[in-house]
Amino acid sequence: MEKNHALAGDYMRRFRISLRLARRNKALCLGAGAGLTLLYYIVLLSAPMIKFQQWPNYVTTYDWLENVGRIIASTPSWSDRLVIINDEWLFEIGYMNYDFGIGISQWSLFVAPIKVLEIMIFGALLGVLFLIVRSIGEASCSKRNLWAAKATGGVGAGLVALTSISLSWVVCCATPSWVVGLAMMGLGVSTSLWLEPIGWWLHMAGLGLLLSALYVAAGYLPDIDKT
Repeated sequence: MEKNHALAGDYMRRFRISLRLARRNKALCLGAGAGLTLLYYIVLLSAPMIKFQQWPNYVTTYDWLENVGRIIASTPSWSDRLVIINDEWLFEIGYMNYDFGIGISQWSLFVAPIKVLEIMIFGALLGVLFLIVRSIGEASCSKRNLWAAKATGGVGAGLVALTSISLSWVVCCATPSWVVGLAMMGLGVSTSLWLEPIGWWLHMAGLGLLLSALYVAAGYLPDIDKT
């Protein structure tokens, strides 16, 4: 029992360290969240533009609020509502091919507000990790610890970024999915689609690694909790 209390106390101490650093550097954390989100979607949009040498030629907007209200009203289960709302789009931008009549979307980027918010939160968490790592460096801790925290956080952020891709490509059934990014990068379409079911697990693994990096790194700053 005492051991459990000690672990809980240590967890809360590390959480307070992270929270205190974030409060002291609100602008940096908010800037990291907004800036990394903007950069992320710029990269997503640029990827098909560079691969296919095509500029986007259409934008479609959706009434997100009305659609969310309709989902809430027509879906009995809250767990189902959240899953559906998570993939509800605000707008899409892409390239429409008119060689076959009325046009078919060859590739497109879908933007869903919930996923945008999620990317912003991850960006802010990376900002907090940067602050902790910088504080560790200023406290002259060992470089091995710094690199371990950076590597763990980087891999976690990479997995989250990869599995948050919301691109569609006509070759991949024109359905927005994270595996479209893999196919565009050269992985076989059938192999990419085969990997699609493990996306949620990879996403959660990325979140776990990022939080683990924050937890471990915060433990190297015992004195900041008293300031």
